[in-house]
Amino acid sequence: MNKVPLTLRGAELLKEELQRLKSVERPAVIEAIAEARSHGDLSENAEYDAAKERQAFVEGRIAELEGKLSNAQIINPTELDAEGRIVFGTTVELMDLESEEEVTYQIVGDDEADIKFAKVSVNSPIARALIGKEAGDVAEVMAPGGIREYEILDVKYI
Repeated sequence: MNKVPLTLRGAELLKEELQRLKSVERPAVIEAIAEARSHGDLSENAEYDAAKERQAFVEGRIAELEGKLSNAQIINPTELDAEGRIVFGTTVELMDLESEEEVTYQIVGDDEADIKFAKVSVNSPIARALIGKEAGDVAEVMAPGGIREYEILDVKYI
């Protein structure tokens, strides 16, 4: 399998989710299956079917998280020395040259990406356009509405 890039915080979040699934969700599903079994005939038992479906989801997610964590390449942005270039884990201040709006993004792994928290996937168009550039450069991003230009104002390793 390929290495899965994760920031230190992203790896912590996946470990927390895995722990919750194993210690809370899995026992709850087992309890629900036992409860549904006690109602008798399993062939027409909707509670049993729902509990088994939930169990399949929980076990699948546990396997997925264990796989990602075992193949994780954990990168601590504070320990990076990229000489001012944008790399995975960096936080970037940008200015949209068309609207002159300033935005700040951190480039993270696919599992960590959440635009509400200004975290963009390393595989997103904006991150791909920014990787390797430095403060003062202009990046052209292919967006759904056409090409957008962003001036890189600052690159931080935080």
